[in-house]
Amino acid sequence: MKIVTNILLRSGAPDTGRGRRQAVIAAGVALVAVCALPAPARAIVGGSEAASGAFPSTVSVYQDQGSGAEYHCGGVIISKRTVLTAAHCTSGLSPSTLSVRFGSNDRTSGGTVVAVSQIVNHPSYSSSTLNNDVAVVNTAAPMDAPAAPLPAQGSDPKPLTGLTVTGWGKTSADSSTLPVMLHQVGTRVVARSVCQASYGNSAVTANMFCAGLHLTPRGACTGDDGSPAYNNGVVLGVVSQESPGCDSLLKPDIYTRIGNYRTWIGNNMIP
Repeated sequence: MKIVTNILLRSGAPDTGRGRRQAVIAAGVALVAVCALPAPARAIVGGSEAASGAFPSTVSVYQDQGSGAEYHCGGVIISKRTVLTAAHCTSGLSPSTLSVRFGSNDRTSGGTVVAVSQIVNHPSYSSSTLNNDVAVVNTAAPMDAPAAPLPAQGSDPKPLTGLTVTGWGKTSADSSTLPVMLHQVGTRVVARSVCQASYGNSAVTANMFCAGLHLTPRGACTGDDGSPAYNNGVVLGVVSQESPGCDSLLKPDIYTRIGNYRTWIGNNMIP
């Protein structure tokens, strides 16, 4: 009866049988109104559509396979001429087949599209284990957008560190299409030992960190590959492996630990 009592107090209705009946009716109307509100937009998995301009360093990477450029992966601007992404997004590809759209939450239009002049995959990247899953993509022209800062060399996100992941990935594993607009989701880092217990010790190396294991599915999904994971604006990771079925309840998502590559990135990027 707490809701009824609050409505009585706020409305000034008498605390009598009739007053309580009126309050119950009012409470019912209020609950119906709340239930009638539209559900928040779903994104990535369990997130929401990002506000325009909220993540200006997040970019969409396109690949031209001969029939026109199509969305391929996410990435993040780290200098006027450099985008950071996952190596599994760029391995085996020629720079001439890639382009980058920045300055737009819409992956299909708006902003500016620039050509790619150079791809530098980490020399120890393994396509079978996804260890060292990081790549530097240098553009042919400067990008007029803010660059996201990187963590210090050797830094390792601690368990429970909060993350905001952005991308254009599926909103559920069984979805047949990717969202057109950029989405974001909040998640948190889990201990590497916990992640290793889910995937196996050798599958989760010191070059990776994990996030997820929420009470409801929340995290990356197909199409978020290479997208950034921010902590207070700093890029701590890029999406490397989504949890099976995009369901982070039982197994977390795996991210490339950018703190292990700060020096290598600096040696290969264009300032």
